[in-house]
Order: sequence, then structure tokens, then C-alpha cells
Amino acid sequence: MGEKAVPGKKKRNIESTGYFFVAPFVIAFIIFSVYPVLRTFYLSFTDYKGFGDAALTGGVNYLRVLQDKFFWRSLWNTAKIWSVNIVLQLGLALALTIVFSDIKYKIRGLAVFRALYYLPNLIAATSVAFLFKTLLDWRYGTLNQILVGSGAVGSPVNWLGSTATAPYVISVISAWMWFGNSFIMLMAGVQGISKDYFEAAAIDGAGRMKTFTRITLPLLKPIMLYVGITSLIGGLQMFDLPFLISGGTAGNPSGSTQTVVMYLYKFGFETNQVGYASAIAYVLFIIIFLFSALQFKVMYGRKKGGN
Repeated sequence: MGEKAVPGKKKRNIESTGYFFVAPFVIAFIIFSVYPVLRTFYLSFTDYKGFGDAALTGGVNYLRVLQDKFFWRSLWNTAKIWSVNIVLQLGLALALTIVFSDIKYKIRGLAVFRALYYLPNLIAATSVAFLFKTLLDWRYGTLNQILVGSGAVGSPVNWLGSTATAPYVISVISAWMWFGNSFIMLMAGVQGISKDYFEAAAIDGAGRMKTFTRITLPLLKPIMLYVGITSLIGGLQMFDLPFLISGGTAGNPSGSTQTVVMYLYKFGFETNQVGYASAIAYVLFIIIFLFSALQFKVMYGRKKGGN
């Protein structure tokens, strides 16, 4: 006579099987995510050079970061580039959302437009940097030839060689690359809103802007918060585009395009001051966390005792 199955034992076997399937992910996550974060935190308190032994130095690296005027200048450059980028990116995405979500327009082929707008996001940053360096070349660039040939400007503009224009050129390029991604997320949020709201507003005679500001925009708050925070995180970690366009970590011209991560890269991989680079990384993490929390508070914060 066979043994009778024990329910508790069978449940434990099922749980053990589940652990077996999730184990590869957990192990990879610990090795490639948790360990580097903890290791970087430890190295930020040392004088590690990338080789040899690491001697503990306490909070010297963090004090050095706080007193480093070049770090704060690179942070200001990053904030300036990101600020112009997010205004253009979100502004264009919102404008397109207004047009495509308006039931009075009834624009067809939304899937085609979404694919076209998202396309720049799929192009490698290396290709984008090469393309715009060619288009914006001071002497032979297509844009300058058009402007000079049409008489719009008297002489070629050094778009990438002037501190007055180089950071904002990077902002515009970044906005062009990412506005399609923001547009898709905003449109997904709009499509999740019941059409009854829009139909009722149309029946009541509400205009397009009133419908957008009173119905669409308030209901898009979660999506806009997500777009804003992810853009902030990505913007403060900007590296590839300014690095490729300026041709190195110096952030030419005159350091105006040097971002925080470029500054971090300079110490971590060019001068082998890994301990100091690790401290920069954690200071940047704290700054991103504080600004993200502030952004969340501004978007959703309510006064005490409010509804």
C-alpha cells in the first residue's frame, strides 16, 4: 500500500522549485547590481587607485567633493543642459499629445507617427553625435551653408565651438532623441482615460485648451511624474552625447559641456583616482534622490489638512 501524500510536504516541494527558478536572477542581481553598489560605497572612503591596496581615509573624499569648484561647475553644466532639454522634450510631447488626443481632429495613423517619433531614440548615440557634428560643422556644415546662403546670418556660426551655443545644442539634440519616448508614454496615459470625459466636455462646449487643462492634464499627473523623474535621473547621468560631441572629458569648449559623469569618468578611468570617483558617484546619487523627492513633492504635495 502506497504512502499517502502529505499536503504540507508537497507545498514545500513546490516552493523549493520556485526558488530554483528565481535563483539565477537573484545571483546575477547580487553580483552585477548589489555588489558594485556596496563596493563603490566602500571605495569612496579609501584612496584606491584602481590597483594595489586601498587604505581607509574616512570622509576625506566627500569633503574634497564638497570643496571642489570644478565638480559644482560640471553639476551646473549638467543642470543647464537638462533643464533646456526637459522643457523642449516635454513641451513637444505635450503639444503632440494635445493634437493626437483631441477627438475633434480624429487623426489616423497614430501607430505610424509613434514609430516615426520614437525612431531617433533607437539610433546609437555615436551615430547621432557624428551626424550632428557633420551638420553643425563650423566651415562645411549643412546648417551653416543654408543660413549663410539664405542671408540669415552674415558669417558661419561656430555651434559646437562656442560656450554660448554648445551646451544648448546638446540640449536640443537630446530633446530630439527623447521626445518620442515621452510622447508614447503620455499618449498611453491619455488612452487610459475614459472617452466619456472628453465626450461630455465636448457636449458642454468646452474648448480644446480647457478640456486639456481640466481633464487630460490632471489625469496625466502619474505619467508626467514618471517622465519627469526618469528624465531627471537620465539627465543628471548624461555622458555619451556630450562626451562624443566635445571629444573627451574636458567638455570643450572651455569645459562648458563637461557633465558630472564626464568629471567622474575623468577621475575613475583617466587619472586612476577611483576612491574620489566613487565619492562623486555617491554625492551624485544623493543629489538625484533629493531632486526626485522634491519633484514628487511638488507634483503631489498637499498642504496639511487639505483634501
